[in-house]
Amino acid sequence: MAKLSTILDQIDAGSMLLPEFQRGYVWNRDQVRGLMRSLYKSYPVGALLVWETESGAQAVRGGTVVTPGTKSLLLDGQQRVTTLYGIVRGRAPSFFEGDPDTFRGLRFNVETEAFEFYGPVKMKDDPRWINVTTLFVDGPNATYAMLGANPDTRERFAEYVDRVQLLRNILERDFHIEAITGADKSVDVVVDIFNRVNSGGTKLSKGDLALARICSEWGDARPTMRRNLDRWNDAGYQFAPDWLLRNVNAVATGRAPFSALEDVSASEFQDALHETLHHVDHFLFELAAGRLGLDHDRVLMGRYAVPVISRHLHNRGGRFADGAEADKALYWYVHAAVRGRFAASAETFLAKDLETVDKSGIDGVIAALARTRKGNLSVDAQDFEGVGKGSRPYPLLYMTARVTGARDIATSRVLGQDASAVQVHEIFPKQALAKAGYPRAEVNAIANFAFLTPASAMSLSGLDPEQYLGSLDGAALRSQWIPEDPALWRVQNYRKFLTARRKLIAAAANEFLGELLAGTRPWARRLEAVAVSPEPDEPDARAVQIRALVDELVGMGCAKPVLDAEIADPETGRPLAVAKAFWPDGLQPGQGAPTVLELDPDEADLPRLSELGYEVFTLVDALRGFAQRRNAVASGERESELGATGVVAVADDVPELGEFDHAVFALIEACTSELEYTPSVLREMAHQYGALEAARILLATPTPSDGFVRLWDEDRVDLTVEALVLDPRFTPLFTRDEIATARARVELPRTTRRRRDRRRGLVPSDSSAGQ
Repeated sequence: MAKLSTILDQIDAGSMLLPEFQRGYVWNRDQVRGLMRSLYKSYPVGALLVWETESGAQAVRGGTVVTPGTKSLLLDGQQRVTTLYGIVRGRAPSFFEGDPDTFRGLRFNVETEAFEFYGPVKMKDDPRWINVTTLFVDGPNATYAMLGANPDTRERFAEYVDRVQLLRNILERDFHIEAITGADKSVDVVVDIFNRVNSGGTKLSKGDLALARICSEWGDARPTMRRNLDRWNDAGYQFAPDWLLRNVNAVATGRAPFSALEDVSASEFQDALHETLHHVDHFLFELAAGRLGLDHDRVLMGRYAVPVISRHLHNRGGRFADGAEADKALYWYVHAAVRGRFAASAETFLAKDLETVDKSGIDGVIAALARTRKGNLSVDAQDFEGVGKGSRPYPLLYMTARVTGARDIATSRVLGQDASAVQVHEIFPKQALAKAGYPRAEVNAIANFAFLTPASAMSLSGLDPEQYLGSLDGAALRSQWIPEDPALWRVQNYRKFLTARRKLIAAAANEFLGELLAGTRPWARRLEAVAVSPEPDEPDARAVQIRALVDELVGMGCAKPVLDAEIADPETGRPLAVAKAFWPDGLQPGQGAPTVLELDPDEADLPRLSELGYEVFTLVDALRGFAQRRNAVASGERESELGATGVVAVADDVPELGEFDHAVFALIEACTSELEYTPSVLREMAHQYGALEAARILLATPTPSDGFVRLWDEDRVDLTVEALVLDPRFTPLFTRDEIATARARVELPRTTRRRRDRRRGLVPSDSSAGQ
């Protein structure tokens, strides 16, 4: 047993440290509040697990200078101990990696005994909210003086002092510490123990174990890898540590399993890492970006093909024999990516290709890939049937546009020639397709994408292709494979347009890849990187909803998701879904299962995703509710005030609540009778909370509900709760903020339609309106 104050002193003295293989700090503020609440109420908070080892025997996190003697390396309890150190000391420990704001600004209410983070509107000038860190760092005297002097707290001074002292007493809280000791406890054994006790979090991978062994001999191994991962991230490419380790393993051993690193010494690993960094830089910047135009993370396909190329470069002394061999390597790389060579059983196929490239070079891996395709490595029109930028065909489309010199269809200038940025442009506007009844999968088809400068994309946004394509330069249209038959530019012929365009793109891709294979493509000019600008905030309600959801979840302490992400079956490589949002490491890194938001469930294999252990949500409301409930449990408090937004405005003409109830249920009935859509969630909320409180709950969340988005898609925002809130009969029931939220949502589609109609000349401009 050890008191908390003793544990914190051990961290200060450098006798309690974090092993290098540990992950970073991932808690959110609700978990911090929950821990402090449990300690204050003397609830159990769990034991600590440490690994006792001699100083210098194992690498530790944070560059700490390790003094002689036995050290305790924290295995289980990092999140708790780090949190308490940050709150009590007012700074993060030396081994900290994460966001220190997570435990800054914690306040304790001496009246309600609640822990919350500082909010100026709620807490400014309220003496009942005391700064927890200041209490521990500076002592209680200033707090006692303030409580005794302020008339709002003087009457209950003695009671409040007892609560402050109870809070300070957590320093005397005893923690049970289990220790792993003995010379036979190698890093392998300890990592296995760690994975067993860390049942609720992400297990350490075989790569972590291999790196832990290396770090025990070369402490700068992980920091060196991290610095270079950060360097590539700054250049626009994001890689996981395991991916870099795969490359190092390929260079050092020529094998795929991380277990191959068992026989690699620290000095050999160091040499292999430095060589790998050179090979990866050459591939990324000279070949992928400079030769294929794959100049940012979203389009860098086939990442697990890179270790094979790194191994080949190692075998060749660091360079290809000539440009023709480099182009053959790129030919293989593109086809391996398009065919999902490493999407399933990546380690198995990587092992085969490493063995082949050692024996037969690039020609060997091309032949092996061709055999899996019965000799056919051509790109087919169906290879461009993907949906959204997260699907496998999107990088192939982008690459083909870059290498063939595609032109901006509005200016006829080669992309990147006049501007350093390009943007995705939908040839047929989404709203027009949705209104015509096309399913969401077809609306988001890759074959509807073109690449333009941001200015051109803005000028053509929302226009009818039947009207604008005919006025553009034919050569520019052909450079982006837009069919020349005007009949295909009509919305009713959209599917025929997609079919024709896919064939044209496939032919262009095959011509380019054929030049790579034959070694006939000139090396005269290196493709300059261009920035792909994010599209302007999409004015459709679904896009607004997703943006709001991501912001809301990040604010709740969740990780930022990958948007429009393809998820492949790890056994077959078959695409299972193109998720609207995907959290591969769980909503919180290292805590929970991979999480998927799939809003087109009919286009995904949901049973297989569930079988593989993914947490799958098909409604935004369901995911948001799950995150809110999870955080409520973590904080230890019930979200009893969810939806409360302040005092309702008082007016003489406030309607009877029964009138609003009647209006809400009439709205539900209208949805059912006119649209054959029953807003069941709204109905249940109205029954459970009453119609008025249900409306407030919907308005209190920054993310529009699924029901609102459904009605927006149907062009019936008049049937939304938000429209009801703006009804002059009911506005007195709501606060100014609630009314503003409702207006912003309801006016979104109206503004969009007006902007679209103005471009078509159907409504007067603002300057002429009212004349």
